[in-house]
Amino acid sequence: MELTLSIPALLFPAISLTMLAYNARYLAIAALIRQLHQKYEETSSPAIALQVKKLRKRLTIIKNMQASAIFSFLLAVITMTLIYVEFSFWANLVFGVSLLALMVSLMLSLVEVQLSTKALEIQLEDMEN
Repeated sequence: MELTLSIPALLFPAISLTMLAYNARYLAIAALIRQLHQKYEETSSPAIALQVKKLRKRLTIIKNMQASAIFSFLLAVITMTLIYVEFSFWANLVFGVSLLALMVSLMLSLVEVQLSTKALEIQLEDMEN
């Protein structure tokens, strides 16, 4: 299959929308951490400190999700440049790596969603008891 300029260009809207979703997650967790920090200063609750620790882990995952998505985006641009200068072998190789970086980003997103869901289940169980 011959790689044309339009193929890596298809990644642009997908990666852009993915980055918007990741940024929304990041901002929501950042706001939650700020709220919990204020509560912690008032109460010094170990439970709140534990929540912040778990949120820190999620922030790290989101940071890595964003980094791998940005890397994928950059590689897609490099692929288009390589296609333009007719370096087909390198264009195919770089595009493959771009797709792998996007897959890593999506797998990290799955892990973060699982952690988020687990945290919500714990809070729901606590409310039911």
